[in-house]
Amino acid sequence: MGKMAAAVGSVVSLAAEPGEDAFRKLFRFYRQSRPGTADLGAVIDFSAAQTGRGTEPGARKVIRSQLSVSSVSDHDARRAGLQPVSKWQAYGLQGYPGFIFIPNPFLPGYQWHWVKQCLKLYSQKPNVCNLDKHMTKEETQDLWEQSREFLRYKEVNKRRRRSLLEKLRWVTLGYHYNWDSKKYSADHYTPFPSDLAFLSEQVATACGFQGFRAEAGILNYYRLDSTLGIHVDRSELDHSKPLLSFSFGQSAIFLLGGLKRDEAPTAMFMHSGDIMVMSGFSRLLNHAVPRVLPSPQRGGLPCCLETPLPAILPRDSVVEPCSEEDWQVCTNYLKTARVNMTVRQVLAIDQDFPSEPTEENKRDITTEGSCHLGDENGQVKRAKLNSDS
Repeated sequence: MGKMAAAVGSVVSLAAEPGEDAFRKLFRFYRQSRPGTADLGAVIDFSAAQTGRGTEPGARKVIRSQLSVSSVSDHDARRAGLQPVSKWQAYGLQGYPGFIFIPNPFLPGYQWHWVKQCLKLYSQKPNVCNLDKHMTKEETQDLWEQSREFLRYKEVNKRRRRSLLEKLRWVTLGYHYNWDSKKYSADHYTPFPSDLAFLSEQVATACGFQGFRAEAGILNYYRLDSTLGIHVDRSELDHSKPLLSFSFGQSAIFLLGGLKRDEAPTAMFMHSGDIMVMSGFSRLLNHAVPRVLPSPQRGGLPCCLETPLPAILPRDSVVEPCSEEDWQVCTNYLKTARVNMTVRQVLAIDQDFPSEPTEENKRDITTEGSCHLGDENGQVKRAKLNSDS
């Protein structure tokens, strides 16, 4: 208890020091944190949450969030691989209205489908990915097929070069997000996956957002040394709709801050299967992922991923079977990685994209708030992550 109190005290003091912004200090603290030590004593774990009690001095209290239980039928929830909404646990944080955290509401085994989709299907062309900047379309045509033999025998040959899937950092779905202009564009639209759209619509509806349309998705693929820098998701043209986040694989630390970076963020764990919803006031808050945490069981997977997908699925399920061979590839990938899907509605009803700015205005576009999967310092870390080491 003494070590944990000391760790919490150091976190509080870091946030209170003058000079550098509080968010960045805590980002660096957790990036360098040591799993299994008191460094993580102030991190909220919603999978073991106790509502109404702060776990450390000055902590924001965990509160229960109300769901619209009757708005999603048990049948539709099961079609998406989810438990009945009545069985979900949903939480919020005092001081963060509109933030909802749902610890793993997936039915046992059904995460297998979504992991496989992220690695095998969603990574395929015509969807755009980070590798497209350095490789031809022919070279990135089927990342799964080019990588699966590498990953199947990953443990046998640890000195092999990284497969293309292991070099994957992001994929965009639906309206493509341009990392340079920080804008969405209809010019590079790809059909949004119907199964992911259905899953997202059920979650949004259960959280009280009727009529949510899944129009864009950004998939982030994390290695154990990956980070996601401090940023705000403000590029969508309709901020009244929520941002949905789905996590699979190794756990990570998520930091949720305020409107400005001088506000100290709250740290929380994201485990496999967890869903976060950012809406209302919390929709435009600073947030980041400073740390991916290796499984306590060296080279292992979270317990929730050890249960196989049922052999017999509902006839109208959007979830598809997953072969043992495919799951072996997914397993070897996830032993040192995590995948995150964020789904957004970009446009309001009857809204269109604005006309493109003139060349003169394009030169004035700021990069403030930009974010890449890698390191807060940008290019140097990304080059390291994309190496063959």
